[in-house]
Amino acid sequence: MRRPKRPLFLARAPYRRRRLRDAARLLPILGAILLLLPLLWAPESRMSLASGDVIYFFTVWLVLIGLAAVFAPGLRSGEGADEEED
Repeated sequence: MRRPKRPLFLARAPYRRRRLRDAARLLPILGAILLLLPLLWAPESRMSLASGDVIYFFTVWLVLIGLAAVFAPGLRSGEGADEEED
């Protein structure tokens, strides 16, 4: 029986960097879903923006900015340059 040349499990740091990149890639999709959500619950007769809709829009916008700021330090190009890509 031969031993595998590569370890079966990834080291913790590259694994976390990859998951962080995956989360950063999904952030625009999450943002689009959250920003389009009020269109689903709004009645068709009401086409103008209410103050609650504006507050919701800017709250989601600020949360997305905050999440991007949290992800940014882990996404620096220098940290993953030595890592082998798939």
